Amino acid sequence: MYVYDALRLGCYAGWRRYEGNPVIGNELGECFDVFVLPDKEGYRMYFSWRSRKSIAVSFSKDGFSWDPPRIVLAPEASTGWEDDVNRMCLLKKDGRYHMWYSGQTQGSLRDNSGTSRLGYAVSDDGLEWERYSTRPVFEAESEWEHQSVMCPHVLWDEEAGIYRMYYSAGGWFEPDAIGYAESSDGISWKRKPEPIFWPVYKNLWERERTTACQVLRHGDWYYMFYIGFEDVHKARVCFARSRNGIDGWERHPLNPIICPGEASAWDCEAMYKPFLVYEKENRRWLMWVNGRRAFIEQIGVMIHDGEDLGFDDPIPKTRFER
Repeated sequence: MYVYDALRLGCYAGWRRYEGNPVIGNELGECFDVFVLPDKEGYRMYFSWRSRKSIAVSFSKDGFSWDPPRIVLAPEASTGWEDDVNRMCLLKKDGRYHMWYSGQTQGSLRDNSGTSRLGYAVSDDGLEWERYSTRPVFEAESEWEHQSVMCPHVLWDEEAGIYRMYYSAGGWFEPDAIGYAESSDGISWKRKPEPIFWPVYKNLWERERTTACQVLRHGDWYYMFYIGFEDVHKARVCFARSRNGIDGWERHPLNPIICPGEASAWDCEAMYKPFLVYEKENRRWLMWVNGRRAFIEQIGVMIHDGEDLGFDDPIPKTRFER
């Protein structure tokens, strides 16, 4: 039996911070919620650019040094639900790029008055995008979703011939739990009526909400990397796994695996929205994550050497060292 140290800082379960963090932000202002695709000569990163209320892309040869970004999807106020576009995911399939993104109306944290819906767009090059419709393809229906769905992550299941979407829903400022839906065309979705992943109150680091996940298939497992919220302002990166990607989720024994940095650091207040890629040639995982200080979010990189993420390793004696 152990007691969680709510004040612990840094990385756990074999993760370490890149010394040159943050890699995107600084003069750009708030940059958050990334999605990274391997490219011909490295990577392309799509991220939410808060000051522009838009989705931008940047290119990198190594995942650490990034070119100046360009906006690829801007808000469209005339639709009535896209005052701000952000929190996207992408899939490259059959030679085309597919994007599902969050379209939001303005609201207030005090009364949770804003809305969030999911749109869909396609592109031949990942730079010039065409919206499927002026209407969203996915919006809140179930009671637990309230008026907001956001943070999609879509996988293509080749064997079943379906798209599998993990999404967050509930509150407009930060959602509450993670839901699941399936589709044959990426446009019409059939969802589970209840969340497939929700907060566990006894876990201080995620007792209020669990959101904004990336799910990836690796070996015999589906791995979910998600944000655990102690409260609306205190967030950390956590990790779970499932055999089928829907139920039976097991949380990593060292959660949370990425905690805020030292006082005054760029990420000293909260850690959000992880996205991972395994570099087979370098035998390491890279995780891009946005950290917050004084309400400014920037993007950094975490590194895990080796393919094994240590899920079944015993808890080390140094678990609570800071």
